[in-house]
Amino acid sequence: MIGEVTGIRRIRMLYLQLLYRCNFECLHCFHGKRLQHADAFTADEAVKLLTLMRERYDTEAVTLLGGEPFVYKDLTRVVRYAKRELGMRVEICTNGYRIERRLTEIAPHLDLLRVSMEGIGSTNDHIRKVGSYQSALSALDAARGLGVRTGATMTVTSRNIDEVLPLARTLEHYEVEQLKLHCLRPVGHAADHPELLITDSAAYVRLREQLQNAALTIEVIVDEDLSEHGAPEVRAPAGGPTEIERIEADPRGALTMSCKAVGRDSHAFWYDKLADHIVHRPSADDELTFEIPNVVYGRA
Repeated sequence: MIGEVTGIRRIRMLYLQLLYRCNFECLHCFHGKRLQHADAFTADEAVKLLTLMRERYDTEAVTLLGGEPFVYKDLTRVVRYAKRELGMRVEICTNGYRIERRLTEIAPHLDLLRVSMEGIGSTNDHIRKVGSYQSALSALDAARGLGVRTGATMTVTSRNIDEVLPLARTLEHYEVEQLKLHCLRPVGHAADHPELLITDSAAYVRLREQLQNAALTIEVIVDEDLSEHGAPEVRAPAGGPTEIERIEADPRGALTMSCKAVGRDSHAFWYDKLADHIVHRPSADDELTFEIPNVVYGRA
């Protein structure tokens, strides 16, 4: 259905939100009140969607996230199927909270463990959960011991922008390969915490300059939004693209083609779990926007 409507024939990566439920309630979480919702993929539904994406759109990689994917009871089954049966590259994005036992189960089938962190020590714990900083470091250490490659994500806010470099240095010590920096968007819980928003756009310029001059060995990937003037709007070229980098499926089955649209309720496409196919549900608010480019620093 996506191909018929948009001309897109290949989607390289699926971001699969397995469930809304989470053991954290982070101040900036874009899910907001949906964290309390019961919506989730069953293991069968997740497997069917993975198969559909692999066969119809030549999807080669999946990132499993939530909510918190490590509280999803069938995580091991989904990870094994994606790797063993479909030959996909498998990544998990997690808060890293007390995941060591289950991580050991899936380690042979996992290509990358990405842990979300929001700064150093108490800065991280204030935004995420008390004790979460040390737990995240323990998860990274456990992954290293299991031979699993690691990455991290950080949403840049007014509270932690000065800790981007200190966090990057700490992650280097744990042999983390990559740090992704995201721009805070005022949706979900973040809409209730405007104090986290960065109002001085020059702060992003200073951050970029710091990253350029830091000679980091960890790769730092920065949202194009984290710039003085923000990212330009990226829309489909004339005739539409034939390939996009990613699509995101939320626990209800809504499909989003742009990270700028995540957390909103306007979706052109849905995965119908019962019928096992993608349907088109256009609305007046739908805009087909696609992924924006990133800037990469580090790997000196």
